[in-house]
Amino acid sequence: MMATSSRDSRILEIARSWIGTPYVHQAALKGAGCDCLGLIRGVYTELYRTDPETPPAYSPDWAEETGIEAMRDAARRHLLEIAPENAKPGDVVLFRMKATAPAKHAAILSTDSQIIHAYQGHAVAETAIPPGWERRMAYAFTWPDAQGLAR
Repeated sequence: MMATSSRDSRILEIARSWIGTPYVHQAALKGAGCDCLGLIRGVYTELYRTDPETPPAYSPDWAEETGIEAMRDAARRHLLEIAPENAKPGDVVLFRMKATAPAKHAAILSTDSQIIHAYQGHAVAETAIPPGWERRMAYAFTWPDAQGLAR
């Protein structure tokens, strides 16, 4: 595993502070509720002191309904895309639930084999990457530099 920079350590510190936040679809409020996208938005807001964007309402099966890479496209507007094999702790990773479906699950890589994420029926948790998910990792992103967040 690559050494973790002070910025990446800060990202992981913020992400871990969300652990235990209940899963609430479309929410993004630490301690009260969030979904996987809400977790990423919450960490972004704490890092940059601004919400990246307010997503339109979406259903739990939105990706299957539209077939559009909406999560990837939103991440590209605010984060820096990297190759998934280059993702390191602190980076955002997006997963496909089906091989031919758009990515619809977001997490923050916390170690080479663990992620911090929110998923239905569970509070935000740091868990091992489930078996088979490595091949479902479709996209990865790192955070843009900002004042006070040097790598």
